[in-house]
Amino acid sequence: MIKTYFYNHSQQEMYHDVDLNKIDEFLHSNEDLLWIDLFNTSNQELHYIANLFNFHPLAIEDCLQHSPRAKVDNYEDYHFFVFHALRYHEESDTEITTVELNVFMGPNYIVTIHKRPMHSIGRIAATSLKSKEYMNRGSDYLLYSIIDGITDEYFPILDRISIRIDEIEDEMYEHKMEIVTEEFLALKRTLILIRRMILPQKRVFANASNQWLFPIQEDNIPFYIDLKDHLERIADSTETFKELVNSALDTYYSIMSAKTTENLNILTMISTIMLPLTFITGFFGMNVPLPFQQSWYMTIFVCVSLAGLSWWMWWYLRRKFM
Repeated sequence: MIKTYFYNHSQQEMYHDVDLNKIDEFLHSNEDLLWIDLFNTSNQELHYIANLFNFHPLAIEDCLQHSPRAKVDNYEDYHFFVFHALRYHEESDTEITTVELNVFMGPNYIVTIHKRPMHSIGRIAATSLKSKEYMNRGSDYLLYSIIDGITDEYFPILDRISIRIDEIEDEMYEHKMEIVTEEFLALKRTLILIRRMILPQKRVFANASNQWLFPIQEDNIPFYIDLKDHLERIADSTETFKELVNSALDTYYSIMSAKTTENLNILTMISTIMLPLTFITGFFGMNVPLPFQQSWYMTIFVCVSLAGLSWWMWWYLRRKFM
């Protein structure tokens, strides 16, 4: 599916579903802006757009295959970007997944390519049908708006992860080891994936020595600085949450180790108490005569003596080791 949005600067008007056969007219003025959005597109449609703009075959190959990390490539006349949005499904077996977004940005056009729906693009596209809010500041501002929408979707996920860490810290005293351990490992996998997505994305917007990796208008630089700050906050949050999860997991293992040691102490006490009783009953059970064994008083005496010995050993061991 191909959706098109065109902003005519001279007329201050927005148009959509324009005829791409007239693309030379749309790209004639650098003040105009053409946005082409390809959603769940076929290879034929993708190659049709690639031929219109003469995109490099390597960039098209990246669009057809999954790219595991964000990047920006400079092709002189345009820049090619790879970004990733996150989808969080806490109750699903696959807790967190990524949605890849490929972007071609030229002086007065942007081409976005994605296989799955993206909330930020849907919101901007709906606004662009009736307003020039995102299209009248150049292609770099439209790119910022799209990536800022993707970045904003990270924060609710991080908020939920923070709540889950607090919940697991409360539940690890109550639930079984298998359940708690699986929760911790799922959180660690989620945090590792977020960090693996966000760090390359942050490098795309690095501005070493005030030099950006792609052209940005002076008026739009503050927006990108704010976007970079958001990405750094996300990266710092994932690192903090990772340390919290590791600390909580270490604490949980310490608790389990203490419980295991306590159970072993109890079993050791029981074994120690039973040892002399087993010896005594085994020794006199080998037809060894007891004094007054014909009297029922001796049975009572033996039972009371064994019970007294057991109580004394339990009292001594409890006082000594517990």
